Amino acid sequence: MTVRLYDTQVQALRDFAPQDPANVTMYVCGPTVQSGPGIHHLRAALAFDLLRRWLTRRFGRVTFVRNVTDIDDKVLQNATADEPWWALAYRVEREFAYAYAAIGILAPTYEPRATGSIPQMQELIATLIERGHAYAAAGDVYFDVRSWSAYGELTHQSIDAMEPATDADPRGKRDPRDFALWKSAKSDEPADAVWESPWGPGRPGWHIECSAMSRRYLGASFDIHGGGIDLRFPHHENELAQSRAAGDAFARYWVHNGLVTVGDQKMSKSLGNHLLALDVLADRDPLVLRYALGAAHYRSTLDLTAASFDEAEAALERIRTFQQRAARVLGTAVPLVAADIPEAFAAAMDDDLGVPQALAVVHETVRAGNAALDAGDRDAAARAFVEVGRMTGVLGMNPADPKWRPEAGAAEARALDALLQTMITQRAQARANKDWAAADRLRDAIATAGVVLEDGSDGTHWSLNDG
Repeated sequence: MTVRLYDTQVQALRDFAPQDPANVTMYVCGPTVQSGPGIHHLRAALAFDLLRRWLTRRFGRVTFVRNVTDIDDKVLQNATADEPWWALAYRVEREFAYAYAAIGILAPTYEPRATGSIPQMQELIATLIERGHAYAAAGDVYFDVRSWSAYGELTHQSIDAMEPATDADPRGKRDPRDFALWKSAKSDEPADAVWESPWGPGRPGWHIECSAMSRRYLGASFDIHGGGIDLRFPHHENELAQSRAAGDAFARYWVHNGLVTVGDQKMSKSLGNHLLALDVLADRDPLVLRYALGAAHYRSTLDLTAASFDEAEAALERIRTFQQRAARVLGTAVPLVAADIPEAFAAAMDDDLGVPQALAVVHETVRAGNAALDAGDRDAAARAFVEVGRMTGVLGMNPADPKWRPEAGAAEARALDALLQTMITQRAQARANKDWAAADRLRDAIATAGVVLEDGSDGTHWSLNDG
């Protein structure tokens, strides 16, 4: 067993070996809660949920930290007199939590808020000043990028080629690329968004948050740092520099997920193609959304269209139909079958989380299982049934999981089933009486309603036509 991951810093696949073989440590940049979650937020969270699930299977335990940035320029800008910054942050945080849970993203081991780690940030800033890598100026504190010769090592840039840092007032900067570690209090910002510090009242810069929180919850060195590819610079570059300059080994592997586009354009509010997660969840089954976002390789750019969701729905229906069919035919024989995840599936997942290739194994197993059912090979069908359940279970995409069977609409489903069962019984009686015209009329009426009948040795069963 060798898990390989693409390390963004070295720009190559690397064999993954955690510091503790029994506990993988993982830090992922979570949301800045200034507005509701977009689809790109869910894609990023799902990429690392899938990685976490696979690493848990391979190594037994994953300590997973995902932060919440609840104090930031944008949070303050979006606050109103009726909704203070802290109330806005909490409301939006709950929207993220709802969307994450809706598509089956596991809760993190720890989910610290930035406002809960201010002392740790100040301690880290003080260390950087003491080591000569940061300086105070007019109530602000900046990281001195030219004091750290390795600055730019994550994105392989030279300092002189970088754009100036725009995260703070440049009035006290020695170099325009120096970035803020601490921002002094402003007269036009809320008084309750201010903390006392050795450098005067103020609040932390964005980049220092993750360095302080990862150290607090995972230690000075941890296995994987994750996030969207758009965070590589400046956020992750700055995290790496300040943590290493403070004496921490920091992340051993850097893993980044690709962007989401709509019609080949990067998702953007200014372009009017910003898909809000809650809007999509109102229109689409959460499992369909999980499949659509997870089916592409995590490092690829994912172009979302209506067809993306339709294809995901059709793929899930093929899996669901096989599971239902196999369960009817096999009955209690299914649990007696000894089967595990196919080697091809495991190999795909071990190879830089190859979910597209892993899903191809799932669908090939579904086809083999249906063929076994057609041939009356109960042992092969049972093995396929178990394998499909276990593979989709690892991916969090098993249609048979009770999580994906919400009670909403259950009454309507029961009513529909009762009506169809009555019509199926009437059709069976007509066929027994050799009243073929009546039997055909009933079948045609059922087909017109978008229902497909399947006649088998164990009776007639119905399903909705996904076409």
